[in-house]
Amino acid sequence: MFADRAAIYIRSGKGGNGHVSFRREKYVPNGGPDGGDGGAGGDVIFEVDEGLNTLSAFRHKRKYAAKDGADGGKRNCRGKDGEDMIISVPKGTVIREEASGMVIADMSGDNLKRTILKGGRGGKGNQHYATATMQVPKYAQPGQPSMELNIKLELKVIADVGLIGFPNVGKSTFLSRVSNARPKIANYHFTTIHPNLGVVDFKEGKGFVIADIPGLIEGASAGAGLGHEFLRHIERTRVMIHIVDAASTEGRDPIEDIYTINKELQAYNEKIARRPQVIAANKTDVLGDAKEVLQKLKEEFEPQGLKVFPISAVTGNGIPELLYYVKNLLETLKEEPVLFEQEYYPEMSGSLEASLNVYKNEEGIFIVEGPKIERMLGYTHLDSEKGFAFFQKFMKTSGILEKLEELGIEEGDTVKIYDLEFDYYK
Repeated sequence: MFADRAAIYIRSGKGGNGHVSFRREKYVPNGGPDGGDGGAGGDVIFEVDEGLNTLSAFRHKRKYAAKDGADGGKRNCRGKDGEDMIISVPKGTVIREEASGMVIADMSGDNLKRTILKGGRGGKGNQHYATATMQVPKYAQPGQPSMELNIKLELKVIADVGLIGFPNVGKSTFLSRVSNARPKIANYHFTTIHPNLGVVDFKEGKGFVIADIPGLIEGASAGAGLGHEFLRHIERTRVMIHIVDAASTEGRDPIEDIYTINKELQAYNEKIARRPQVIAANKTDVLGDAKEVLQKLKEEFEPQGLKVFPISAVTGNGIPELLYYVKNLLETLKEEPVLFEQEYYPEMSGSLEASLNVYKNEEGIFIVEGPKIERMLGYTHLDSEKGFAFFQKFMKTSGILEKLEELGIEEGDTVKIYDLEFDYYK
């Protein structure tokens, strides 16, 4: 069964606790601390599997959890790290936080493997807390807690070209003729209830991937019928072939149909509506006065930059000219994968205020601590422009700068956030 949506629960592993113990050897009655560190909890990792093309596996299993880290032991024995949970998904899967719908990751382009939830760090054993004045520390650090999240998986078709148009205009027949796809074809509405992908090959070289997007209806952008289920599959396409029934076999006006579908595209996403589009006037094999209808289509849309091609998906007439035009059009467009930017950061979920600790130490350095901040640093690549911009935004929106100013920080003062140390400037 084809499935392009799923809702699952994921949890990373808890970090193992540090151990409290002391060396007990012959002739060494008062040995020092030798409690080992806890192991790190396992991560939840999503990985693209090129052999998958649906999310149907998630219909049967809804909960995915990594293993917890083991506690530390005596004699400086470190606990075993928890095993990671690796979840395989098809290319094109978008991972969203369930409640907000915000994007966590888009498993497309070069993003083939992504850690979504980090396991808790293992706690330090009591050997780390021995000092000149405290030689018998009876404290060990507990492991960091696990992270959990309810997420939605959404598969968005990755194709260069999308076929759009009303139901029963011949999209499936067209796809079966031009590619290696073998879609189900019948003479009734909504035959296609999920996208069919095919590859169009050319003797001269590189071809392109084409997708038959299920038939749209008026009101689709507002969710009528299966509107949203269908429309989201065209979000990655670079060019659209708009197929219309030029013969009006069902009594509809092809010019009105084109305007109706384009209106739905614009209502759903204006950026998609502005993408290059080619009109394929289909069913010319059953068209009586072909010249008149085709002339009207050309006069109406070609001044708008929409090239009109008369074709017959049944006989193949006109199709080579259309395909070569689309191939050349694709070659003029910048080949950039359509990726969805990250909007939600799992490590920042929950209350930051409750976990925030900002203070000035004896050396005059301003210290910022908290488990959520530590996780944020683990996820953020400060060497990149995007990562540094996210860090700056985080400092402003999290209330950290406000707390530093309340403590009387001045320009040039040093701020330390775990291993990150920098001078403060407004």
